[in-house]
Amino acid sequence: MMIVDLIDGDDFRARLTALGIDIPADADPETCARIAAQAHQQKAIPELPALVHELMEQQAIMLPSVRHAIEHFLPVE
Repeated sequence: MMIVDLIDGDDFRARLTALGIDIPADADPETCARIAAQAHQQKAIPELPALVHELMEQQAIMLPSVRHAIEHFLPVE
């Protein structure tokens, strides 16, 4: 049996905070994506588009809530 590490809301939040985006610990994926988009608009975060692209290439292991949040708030530039 193969165990796959899914990209869930906690993983998504951790990846965004690693870029220096301040996100509350209890934020859901939609809130995380919205905050990241706002932060990117206020001051460009050069690593964010690359992270979004990387995550979208891993849709097979991404929870639908994370995928939806990215598609809605963080389109690939």
